[in-house]
Amino acid sequence: MHEQVCQGEPVTPDAPPAAAGRSPRLADRLDGVLFFPVTAYGSDGALDLTAFRAHVRAGVEAGAAAVFACCGTGEFHALAPGEFADCVAAAVEEAAERVPVIAGAGYGTALAAQFAGLAHEAGADGLLAMPPYLVAAGQEGLLRHYTELAAATPLPVIVYQRDNAVLTPASVAALARTEGIIGLKDGIGDLELLQRIISTVRTDAPDEDFLYFNGLPTAELTGPAYLGLGVRLYSSAVFAFAPEIALAFHRALTCGDDDTVQRLTDGFFRPLVDLRNQGHGYAVSLVKAGVRLRGLDVGEVRAPLCEPAPAHVTELAELIDHGLALVGYPAGDGD
Repeated sequence: MHEQVCQGEPVTPDAPPAAAGRSPRLADRLDGVLFFPVTAYGSDGALDLTAFRAHVRAGVEAGAAAVFACCGTGEFHALAPGEFADCVAAAVEEAAERVPVIAGAGYGTALAAQFAGLAHEAGADGLLAMPPYLVAAGQEGLLRHYTELAAATPLPVIVYQRDNAVLTPASVAALARTEGIIGLKDGIGDLELLQRIISTVRTDAPDEDFLYFNGLPTAELTGPAYLGLGVRLYSSAVFAFAPEIALAFHRALTCGDDDTVQRLTDGFFRPLVDLRNQGHGYAVSLVKAGVRLRGLDVGEVRAPLCEPAPAHVTELAELIDHGLALVGYPAGDGD
């Protein structure tokens, strides 16, 4: 398991020990900074597995606690099934059992189950269930969708609540009691709703060890608020291009170093969110630009996303240098 320490650098994860010859549960392995790699494309727009492997490998070696491959940051929506399978298999090989690999799965129930099957064949350890495609379903339909997906795969499932998939506390409690569903990633940001969900699951499904994740874009900005609800896990898009900053923030948040949390919030994460909000799709394309700025050519985003404006990329480069300086790295370090 990834170990987060409060003095010095975090320990690089090693292969987790197996108890009595059995692999540890996925829920027990998700402890630390969760890495959502971008998907690399070549100049012709085709999948670049060499660059993708280098990206995943660097993230694991930097101290990621898990790899979430082909999810939102990884442009799941833009991948053909074969490309998805190749990327997940590559992530599994690069992780080499040191950390778990969770793959995205989405669209309607039938296609989500197909992607779940591909992820299982590729060796993934779990699934992040993206919202169903397009439809605004009621609670009964959402429950049926996630329940059928969980029944269609041996992989543990984390449900991603966002956009057109907003669940009531009673629905989440029902999911918590569903075999194979182990957690909820919240991309809504309604803390009152999330508190009601946590309380309802605690009372209505008290025997379930259910996980909660902060899944907002640039989740570090709301990390302290989610931590106040007991939600320690979050997705870090920043880790994809500035693991030094992401790890320093996570360490400070975990250890109660409020001064460092506030310094990084004011000097890096809030300005990053301000920049991210200046363009549609920047939660993905700006991250990809950041990876390129740090020296790895992962290509551009696929349509319908667009690249950030050149002025915004320049601003991002300056912000990365400033963030690195805040955590003790010289400007341009790691390029």
